[in-house]
Amino acid sequence: MADSTENGTGPDETMAAIAVAKQTAGVAEWRERLLALWERVGAGGDPLHRCTIGHYLADVCDDAAEALTWDIRALDAADTLTDDRVKAHHASLNVAGFYPSLHLNLADNYRRLSSFAAATRHLDEAKRRLGVLSDDGYGRIVRDGIDHVTVALVAGSTERLPSH
Repeated sequence: MADSTENGTGPDETMAAIAVAKQTAGVAEWRERLLALWERVGAGGDPLHRCTIGHYLADVCDDAAEALTWDIRALDAADTLTDDRVKAHHASLNVAGFYPSLHLNLADNYRRLSSFAAATRHLDEAKRRLGVLSDDGYGRIVRDGIDHVTVALVAGSTERLPSH
């Protein structure tokens, strides 16, 4: 992790706590740590923190409606993020690169909830924004995810995907 800052004075302790917990905790403990971080950051806190925590919390929710709530929070936070803020965390990041994954996750949640029109809209938005992603591991994961959700959506499946 790059040396990053919350306010320009030192390491970003929240992002560091997220990274450490992700690598060391089991799913239940990871969820509890993320919820505690969310409580500390709050709904009006740093948008990078809210986006990251919401995105990861959605991933550990078995219930699609609960995951949808966290993914909406992550997208809302991304809408207030700036490139300067994300670059302060890691120089290689830009806000535009967050959107394909965020919309993919929303599409998958809506699909799981049988809201196929909303799922299609978010899947189309994820596809529309793919051009900002490199052909690297992350870009391939998002593109593969779009393919998997597309197949499931066409089939009318509401089952959780193994790749989720």
